[in-house]
Amino acid sequence: MSSLIITSWWWLQATCTARQLVFDVRDFGAVADGQTDNSKAFERAWAKACASPGRAAVVVPAAGGGGGGVGYLLHPVVFRGPCKGYVEVRVAGVVRAPAGLDAFRGYHEWINFAGIDGLLVTGGGTFDGRGASSWHLNDCPWKPDCVPPPSSIKLGSVRNATITGVTSLDSKFFHVTIVGSHDVEVSHVSIRAPRDSPNTDGVHIQGSTGVRITDTAVATGDDCVSVGAGSADVTVSGVSCGPGHGISVGSLGRSPGEADVRRLRVSNCTIAGTANGVRIKTWRGGQRSSAAATAAAAAISGLVFEDIVMRRVRNPIIIDQEYCPYLSCHHQSFAGEGSTGGQ
Repeated sequence: MSSLIITSWWWLQATCTARQLVFDVRDFGAVADGQTDNSKAFERAWAKACASPGRAAVVVPAAGGGGGGVGYLLHPVVFRGPCKGYVEVRVAGVVRAPAGLDAFRGYHEWINFAGIDGLLVTGGGTFDGRGASSWHLNDCPWKPDCVPPPSSIKLGSVRNATITGVTSLDSKFFHVTIVGSHDVEVSHVSIRAPRDSPNTDGVHIQGSTGVRITDTAVATGDDCVSVGAGSADVTVSGVSCGPGHGISVGSLGRSPGEADVRRLRVSNCTIAGTANGVRIKTWRGGQRSSAAATAAAAAISGLVFEDIVMRRVRNPIIIDQEYCPYLSCHHQSFAGEGSTGGQ
């Protein structure tokens, strides 16, 4: 009887594995020559995988042969759901963004995963944002009405998603943004950009719940992890941060009606060579009536910071209740409320 059970289990495993449909982007015309725009090939591979019931994989192999290892040039692309099953994006090669910003007119992200329930991004490959070609064009550090450059990877309205075992390199703006999403994990990811690269946040979370950032190395020119309005039940653990601006809550209170930040736990992290360690930043109230300022207030509650090692950190713990990064800012009143829950 036990032999029958074991045999049946192995048969089931083999059957499930065999049922994963694999869609190699090269079969749809992708070329790893660093010059050909592969967005249509990637979109066609995604469409096939998304329409497949059960489990399916979009595979981006390591460049070989005539590709010379220079990678797959990919213009802005949206991988849209809902899908019929669970989709894996397995990147073993290098995917490269276009240089500069001309190809991104009308786009806020380079790679946008939207409306998907059940997603895995993995494979050991690299997403190269080629930010050095556009950082000098970013005027957001001093211009309030700027048009932000594109983030590298966005998870928008996504559920049950994991990003693991990949590298995000030199984003033009944020590396990974998680917006309006639920049950998302970012683990064993390497995120890198020079310390002087503007607005290259590692992972930014906004309006999302059940997000876990674990065992990830972030070295950028801005926040390693930032948690924005409307986020709850967020865990940051085992993160190596530096250089950069540390791990931040906010900024909050810039816009009316922002939702609260609740239940954030940051633990077992190392922060080294950064401008800040852990930071809470809320905007000044602005030149509004007191009623409008109250409407804009966002509460912060249930924060836990524990077992954090800091080395060579300029401001280990900072609570900035008058945050405003622009030289044009006028005196404003505080637009946020905070409570750590005693920890």
